Amino acid sequence: MNPDITNRTQALGRENSPVKLPRWVVLTVFMFLVAGNASAMDIAEWRFQTSIYTHHWSSDPDHVSNSKLLGIEFETTKRWIGGFAYFDNSFGQPSQYLYAGYEWPLFKTDWAYFKVTAGLLHGYKDPYEDKIPLNGLGIAPAIVPAFGFKYKRVFTEIQILGTAALTWTAGFNFGHKSD
Repeated sequence: MNPDITNRTQALGRENSPVKLPRWVVLTVFMFLVAGNASAMDIAEWRFQTSIYTHHWSSDPDHVSNSKLLGIEFETTKRWIGGFAYFDNSFGQPSQYLYAGYEWPLFKTDWAYFKVTAGLLHGYKDPYEDKIPLNGLGIAPAIVPAFGFKYKRVFTEIQILGTAALTWTAGFNFGHKSD
Protein backbone atom coordinates (compact mmCIF):
# COMPACT_ATOMS: atom_id res chain seq x y z
CA MET A 1 0.00 0.00 0.00
CA ASN A 2 1.17 3.50 -0.78
CA PRO A 3 2.57 5.00 2.48
CA ASP A 4 1.27 8.46 1.54
CA ILE A 5 -2.30 7.14 1.44
CA THR A 6 -1.86 5.34 4.76
CA ASN A 7 -0.52 8.48 6.41
CA ARG A 8 -3.41 10.55 5.04
CA THR A 9 -6.07 8.13 6.28
CA GLN A 10 -4.45 7.97 9.72
CA ALA A 11 -4.25 11.77 9.83
CA LEU A 12 -7.98 11.90 9.13
CA GLY A 13 -8.59 9.57 12.09
CA ARG A 14 -9.28 6.51 9.97
CA GLU A 15 -7.09 3.52 10.53
CA ASN A 16 -6.89 0.73 8.00
CA SER A 17 -8.44 -2.19 9.81
CA PRO A 18 -9.48 -5.60 8.50
CA VAL A 19 -12.32 -5.51 11.08
CA LYS A 20 -14.12 -2.50 9.52
CA LEU A 21 -15.69 -4.40 6.64
CA PRO A 22 -17.17 -7.24 8.76
CA ARG A 23 -18.70 -4.89 11.35
CA TRP A 24 -20.41 -2.82 8.65
CA VAL A 25 -21.63 -6.01 7.01
CA VAL A 26 -23.13 -7.15 10.33
CA LEU A 27 -24.77 -3.75 10.88
CA THR A 28 -26.20 -3.72 7.34
CA VAL A 29 -27.57 -7.27 7.65
CA PHE A 30 -29.18 -6.36 10.99
CA MET A 31 -30.80 -3.25 9.44
CA PHE A 32 -32.22 -5.30 6.58
CA LEU A 33 -33.59 -7.90 9.00
CA VAL A 34 -35.33 -5.20 11.04
CA ALA A 35 -36.63 -3.48 7.89
CA GLY A 36 -37.79 -6.79 6.41
CA ASN A 37 -39.67 -7.71 9.56
CA ALA A 38 -41.16 -4.21 9.75
CA SER A 39 -42.66 -4.49 6.28
CA ALA A 40 -44.18 -7.86 7.16
CA MET A 41 -45.72 -6.49 10.36
CA ASP A 42 -48.78 -4.33 10.72
CA ILE A 43 -47.24 -0.93 11.58
CA ALA A 44 -49.53 1.19 13.74
CA GLU A 45 -47.43 4.38 13.75
CA TRP A 46 -44.05 5.95 13.15
CA ARG A 47 -42.25 8.13 15.69
CA PHE A 48 -39.62 10.82 15.40
CA GLN A 49 -37.74 11.92 18.52
CA THR A 50 -34.87 14.11 19.62
CA SER A 51 -32.97 14.48 22.88
CA ILE A 52 -33.57 17.36 25.25
CA TYR A 53 -31.07 16.65 28.02
CA THR A 54 -28.67 13.92 29.19
CA HIS A 55 -27.69 13.47 32.83
CA HIS A 56 -24.62 11.35 33.68
CA TRP A 57 -24.48 9.48 36.97
CA SER A 58 -20.80 10.34 37.45
CA SER A 59 -19.05 13.59 36.66
CA ASP A 60 -16.41 13.57 33.94
CA PRO A 61 -15.08 16.71 32.21
CA ASP A 62 -15.24 14.83 28.89
CA HIS A 63 -19.03 14.21 29.16
CA VAL A 64 -21.47 16.17 27.00
CA SER A 65 -24.95 17.00 28.34
CA ASN A 66 -26.69 17.15 24.96
CA SER A 67 -26.49 14.00 22.90
CA LYS A 68 -28.10 15.63 19.82
CA LEU A 69 -30.15 12.48 19.26
CA LEU A 70 -32.31 12.10 16.17
CA GLY A 71 -34.34 8.91 16.12
CA ILE A 72 -36.98 7.24 13.99
CA GLU A 73 -38.93 4.20 15.13
CA PHE A 74 -42.09 2.30 14.32
CA GLU A 75 -44.57 0.51 16.54
CA THR A 76 -46.70 -2.39 15.32
CA THR A 77 -50.31 -3.01 16.25
CA LYS A 78 -49.00 -5.66 18.66
CA ARG A 79 -46.68 -3.12 20.40
CA TRP A 80 -43.40 -4.38 18.89
CA ILE A 81 -40.88 -1.61 18.16
CA GLY A 82 -38.01 -1.18 15.72
CA GLY A 83 -35.85 1.86 15.16
CA PHE A 84 -32.62 3.69 14.51
CA ALA A 85 -31.05 6.57 16.44
CA TYR A 86 -28.15 8.80 15.45
CA PHE A 87 -26.57 10.75 18.32
CA ASP A 88 -23.40 12.01 19.94
CA ASN A 89 -22.29 9.59 22.65
CA SER A 90 -21.26 10.72 26.15
CA PHE A 91 -17.94 11.91 24.75
CA GLY A 92 -19.28 13.82 21.74
CA GLN A 93 -18.51 11.09 19.18
CA PRO A 94 -21.07 10.40 16.41
CA SER A 95 -22.83 7.12 17.28
CA GLN A 96 -25.69 4.92 16.11
CA TYR A 97 -28.14 2.56 17.80
CA LEU A 98 -30.15 0.06 15.72
CA TYR A 99 -32.77 -1.70 17.82
CA ALA A 100 -35.94 -3.71 18.29
CA GLY A 101 -38.10 -3.94 21.39
CA TYR A 102 -41.52 -4.05 23.01
CA GLU A 103 -43.82 -1.54 24.73
CA TRP A 104 -46.19 -2.17 27.66
CA PRO A 105 -48.98 0.23 28.72
CA LEU A 106 -48.83 1.48 32.32
CA PHE A 107 -51.83 2.06 34.59
CA LYS A 108 -54.12 0.40 32.01
CA THR A 109 -53.98 3.54 29.85
CA ASP A 110 -52.59 4.57 26.49
CA TRP A 111 -50.91 7.75 27.78
CA ALA A 112 -48.21 6.07 29.95
CA TYR A 113 -45.93 3.23 28.90
CA PHE A 114 -42.74 1.32 29.60
CA LYS A 115 -40.59 -0.02 26.80
CA VAL A 116 -37.39 -1.99 26.44
CA THR A 117 -35.23 -1.99 23.34
CA ALA A 118 -32.19 -4.09 22.53
CA GLY A 119 -29.82 -3.71 19.64
CA LEU A 120 -26.38 -2.79 18.37
CA LEU A 121 -24.49 0.31 19.42
CA HIS A 122 -21.70 1.76 17.28
CA GLY A 123 -19.50 4.83 17.62
CA TYR A 124 -17.41 4.54 20.79
CA LYS A 125 -13.91 5.00 19.43
CA ASP A 126 -10.41 5.65 20.76
CA PRO A 127 -9.82 6.67 23.50
CA TYR A 128 -13.34 5.78 24.78
CA GLU A 129 -13.91 2.39 23.16
CA ASP A 130 -13.59 0.64 26.54
CA LYS A 131 -16.31 2.81 28.15
CA ILE A 132 -18.97 0.34 27.01
CA PRO A 133 -18.75 -3.42 27.52
CA LEU A 134 -18.24 -5.89 24.66
CA ASN A 135 -17.10 -3.22 22.21
CA GLY A 136 -14.23 -5.31 20.85
CA LEU A 137 -15.23 -5.01 17.18
CA GLY A 138 -16.50 -1.43 17.47
CA ILE A 139 -20.10 -2.62 17.80
CA ALA A 140 -21.57 -3.50 21.18
CA PRO A 141 -24.90 -4.94 22.30
CA ALA A 142 -27.12 -2.54 24.24
CA ILE A 143 -30.38 -2.67 26.20
CA VAL A 144 -32.29 0.56 26.84
CA PRO A 145 -35.38 0.65 29.08
CA ALA A 146 -37.57 3.77 28.93
CA PHE A 147 -40.63 5.29 30.60
CA GLY A 148 -42.84 7.42 28.39
CA PHE A 149 -45.91 9.63 28.33
CA LYS A 150 -47.93 10.61 25.29
CA TYR A 151 -50.73 12.99 24.51
CA LYS A 152 -52.32 12.68 21.09
CA ARG A 153 -49.30 12.80 18.70
CA VAL A 154 -46.70 14.21 21.10
CA PHE A 155 -44.63 12.08 23.49
CA THR A 156 -41.72 12.32 25.90
CA GLU A 157 -39.48 9.60 27.34
CA ILE A 158 -36.85 9.07 29.99
CA GLN A 159 -34.36 6.51 28.65
CA ILE A 160 -32.08 4.73 31.14
CA LEU A 161 -28.61 4.24 29.68
CA GLY A 162 -27.28 1.56 31.99
CA THR A 163 -24.97 2.74 34.74
CA ALA A 164 -23.85 5.74 32.67
CA ALA A 165 -26.74 8.17 32.25
CA LEU A 166 -30.34 8.91 31.45
CA THR A 167 -31.65 10.91 28.53
CA TRP A 168 -34.86 12.91 28.26
CA THR A 169 -36.35 12.87 24.76
CA ALA A 170 -39.42 14.34 23.08
CA GLY A 171 -41.05 13.67 19.76
CA PHE A 172 -44.18 13.16 17.72
CA ASN A 173 -46.08 10.29 16.11
CA PHE A 174 -47.11 10.16 12.46
CA GLY A 175 -48.49 7.72 9.92
CA HIS A 176 -51.15 6.26 12.23
CA LYS A 177 -53.10 3.29 10.94
CA SER A 178 -56.25 5.40 11.28
CA ASP A 179 -54.86 8.20 9.02
